[in-house]
Amino acid sequence: MTALDRVPSLLTRAGTASALTLAAVGGSIAVPGVASQASAATTATKALHVAASKKGSPYQWGATGPKRFDCSGLTLYSFKKAGKKLPRTAAAQYNKTRHISSSHRKAGDLVFFHSGSYVYHVGIYAGKGKIWHAPKTGDVVRLQKLWTKSVWYGRVR
Repeated sequence: MTALDRVPSLLTRAGTASALTLAAVGGSIAVPGVASQASAATTATKALHVAASKKGSPYQWGATGPKRFDCSGLTLYSFKKAGKKLPRTAAAQYNKTRHISSSHRKAGDLVFFHSGSYVYHVGIYAGKGKIWHAPKTGDVVRLQKLWTKSVWYGRVR
């Protein structure tokens, strides 16, 4: 029997009234051995959700949120909300991450666009070849399919 299997019996022992009271006031029941959804989510997953929540926010060069973003401003804001500090620019963010291969990328990793050794753009990998990013002036934060193979991946530590 797993900890999740024990939840119904714990609720029974706590009493229906107690469970209803907890639900009504937005409480939670702690079950040993079972992580809450909030604590189970990784920093990268949280940052990914923050970025997705900014869908449609206008691009503005130099902006770091909460209503307007440039590319590195979106990643900085998203990871800050998830509890991690990143430098301001895409290149500095690349230098701060643990570099990983495309075969080891995971949702929530940063995707750095480069020309030679020059990093010029960053987004957050969403999985299935897509990223959340703030593309350019006149555009908005959006989910987009990767359009080039000239990318590097970095994992925020």
